[in-house]
Amino acid sequence: MYGKAFAPEYQGDLGAALSVNSSYDEVLATAERARRDAGTDLDRARAALALAEANRRLGRAAEARAAWRDSYRCARRAGDTAGMAWALWSGGTLARQCGTLPLARRLLSAAVAFADACGERLAHGYALAGLAETGRIQGDYAAVADLHEQLLQQARAHGEARHIVWALSGIAQMHRNTGEHGRALELFTECVGIAAEADDARGRAWSLRGMADVLSLGGDTARALDLLTEAEAVCRDLELAGALAYNHKMRGNVLFRAARYEEACTAYAVALREFRGMHEARGTALARLGLAKSRARRGRAPAATLAELAELEREFARIGLRQARQSVVAFRSELVAA
Repeated sequence: MYGKAFAPEYQGDLGAALSVNSSYDEVLATAERARRDAGTDLDRARAALALAEANRRLGRAAEARAAWRDSYRCARRAGDTAGMAWALWSGGTLARQCGTLPLARRLLSAAVAFADACGERLAHGYALAGLAETGRIQGDYAAVADLHEQLLQQARAHGEARHIVWALSGIAQMHRNTGEHGRALELFTECVGIAAEADDARGRAWSLRGMADVLSLGGDTARALDLLTEAEAVCRDLELAGALAYNHKMRGNVLFRAARYEEACTAYAVALREFRGMHEARGTALARLGLAKSRARRGRAPAATLAELAELEREFARIGLRQARQSVVAFRSELVAA
């Protein structure tokens, strides 16, 4: 039904040498050789783009930032507007990962404009998808729900499994966050099947995490933990540092809902170390919130928890995460009423 997943961010000769499931150590080694041997600005731009994406997914923000900017400059010298669009997409995605959402929107909007100007359909779609995800993680569903649906239709029309999984999982997450858990589970389950059929290990890992989340909300803790263990194996195999950290954070969520607070503290603490190590502001704040809630349930002094909640509320407001900020407000109300 769908073609095999592919990675258009690996371009030119790199596209033949690497796949969507290449480990990031392999990507780094291959791209470093390609950049060292590059005879043209175009070749260097493509190598730097691959370096940017590998470093970003490994949580090396400074290296990723330097690489996407190098890619942009080289593409500009080569007169390659499509390459400039891809570099801006990479930079915007990194900015979102680091919690600087206004910068993410600016870079991704510029990527859309560059891709549109040169007719680069894939870069255009990836940049639009990035804008949609930025709005979704902020909780601005009204603004991005239609965009998710449009992107899904485009992906289905072209048989692009990786983007189908991305759009479907985004729609599923919105259903989950608005209380439509049955529909969310159906969509996440469909994502797992499509990703498996397309040999998209990354998409499968993310979708398994979504399934685990929804199953946990329904009380099926054992199945949720099994799915997270399955997803963790994929993350470790492909060295998906960010996905692994979010997997550990979700494990904390599942354990917290099951009132297994000591285990939840352990999971959140692991995720927190991982997020801090990769300078991932959004994940760091979410892991801190989970840890604060778990410690409160284990008997931490309410005053200390309230002080941390106030700090986290400011951080969520700074980043622009509406739903997370609402979670802080709700938990504070529980503490005050207790």
